[in-house]
Amino acid sequence: MDILLMGPPGAGKGTQGAILSEERRLPKFATGDLLRDAVKRGTPLGQRAKAVMEAGHLVSDDIIMGIVREELARSQAANGVIFDGVVRTVPQAEGVERLLGERGRRMDAVLFFDVSDEEILARLDKRRTLEQRADDDPAAVATRLAAYRQQTAPVLDWYAKRNLLRRIPAVGSVEEIAGRVRKALER
Repeated sequence: MDILLMGPPGAGKGTQGAILSEERRLPKFATGDLLRDAVKRGTPLGQRAKAVMEAGHLVSDDIIMGIVREELARSQAANGVIFDGVVRTVPQAEGVERLLGERGRRMDAVLFFDVSDEEILARLDKRRTLEQRADDDPAAVATRLAAYRQQTAPVLDWYAKRNLLRRIPAVGSVEEIAGRVRKALER
């Protein structure tokens, strides 16, 4: 089963993705993790990504799709994966659809973790305090949320038109949200 997790920063994708990965025995692909791993392993795409990241630029769709292609070719991905925020633009959604299609697969479900901006700001402020994460300062969070909302709306529409989008109210305990995720995947 191939499942995409979407939602703003701090919506709980990482937490719920880890639970799903364990329950379903599927690897979890998160863009940042994939990029760091490719760089660490010194793959050709990893070397290209490293140069771009060190220059302070965003990694292009072609590099992201190349890394996803490499990961999908690994044996542990043969039965499906949990995509944690990998798709952020319509071209990336089209690319992942193409890559899965090459393997005779398709995206089975897109789970959108729906959380208000006020809740996100509160969560990330708490995370910043607990984890001392510089990227969670209020100005950076506001910028990331604005970019996310602008880029993601078309992607959500793209998946909704394919009848794959399932909205998960992402407020409550980790267990409550995990229960909503399980229920959404039963459909």
